[in-house]
Amino acid sequence: MSGMERPPLNRNLAGFGTTVFAEMSALAQRTGAINLGQGFPDTDGPEAVREAAVRALRDGRGNQYPPGPGVPELRRAVADHQHRWYGTEYDPDSEVLVTAGATEAIAAALLALVEPGDEVVALEPYYDSYAACIAMAGGTRVPVTLRPSDGAFVLDPDELRAAVTPRTRLILLNTPHNPTGTVLTREELAAVAAIAQEHDLLVVTDEVYEHLVFEGEHVPLASLPGMRERTVTISSAGKTFSFTGWKIGWITGPPELVTAVRTAKQFLTYVSGGPFQYAVAEALRLPGSYFRGFLEDLRGKRDLLATGLAEAGFGVFRPQGTYFVTADIRPLGRTNGVAFCRALPERVGVVAIPNAVFYDHADAGAPFVRFAFCKRPEVLAEAVARLKTL
Repeated sequence: MSGMERPPLNRNLAGFGTTVFAEMSALAQRTGAINLGQGFPDTDGPEAVREAAVRALRDGRGNQYPPGPGVPELRRAVADHQHRWYGTEYDPDSEVLVTAGATEAIAAALLALVEPGDEVVALEPYYDSYAACIAMAGGTRVPVTLRPSDGAFVLDPDELRAAVTPRTRLILLNTPHNPTGTVLTREELAAVAAIAQEHDLLVVTDEVYEHLVFEGEHVPLASLPGMRERTVTISSAGKTFSFTGWKIGWITGPPELVTAVRTAKQFLTYVSGGPFQYAVAEALRLPGSYFRGFLEDLRGKRDLLATGLAEAGFGVFRPQGTYFVTADIRPLGRTNGVAFCRALPERVGVVAIPNAVFYDHADAGAPFVRFAFCKRPEVLAEAVARLKTL
């Protein structure tokens, strides 16, 4: 088979159609439903940060190609941020790389570090780009399932250890975890670290919700003994500062891993968001009062939605972090989350995301759906009122 006889889509991406976020957002637009599916705020972040971007535009900073690794001001701010919050040290010149959001950082890391035939162990349910990026790199996805227990989704270290084989190249970790809201404990992370060191594995950690932890603490895996030299840490400005459209992310790690990721990244976007990089550099230096206020605002929204969902008859997993609530539809007499979410906009005018699309073992996620609470309180209150009619 050749030319037009072969399907146009690269066979590694067979099965990856339009993302569920695009499908559900289109449903919201068509029906006029309240969109609690895709995770973006309905208000902008700090005015001072927005004005910093405007100022950079007017001053001509970033209007042309910024440096490939990112503007020095932002790389320094990222390094200072890691030291300020976690006590870790990174050289802004050789151990920090600015990316087009965390999504590009994940893609570049996997394209750089994974070869065809390598296995990548990932916690499921997982953000949908993980599967696509592993496939594009020619890797094999090996899921380890976070299982519901006592109102949360938990990691079984023995299951993680059993998933590792001689073909395993890296572990792809996400904490605070989307979509379940789980925040891995220091003990769980220590188990991950022990497995990575025992088998000489690399680890890529997605920590974009690092400042949205309601219970427990966020512990960067790279801060644990023996993990800095084998860990690529990813974060971004979108979730912390509510400017998701700016798509400014970054990685930190040892020079050899950052250089590898930069090699792949330069052939993806090359560079992006020049003026926004200067603004995010200022954002990362905001006082602690900003981060505390942001967290408390989201905590109130979490509680508003989680309580409302419980009153509407859902089983609710109150998240320890992120801005998503996972709900169980079985108390409502339903078991198929995909069908439930597709019908929900027409039934009550609310959009949610079915968790099953984040699983390889779809049956494990079948009865769970995800709602985003990063919306204005009045929007959440209206959504809850509609859901109570179920």
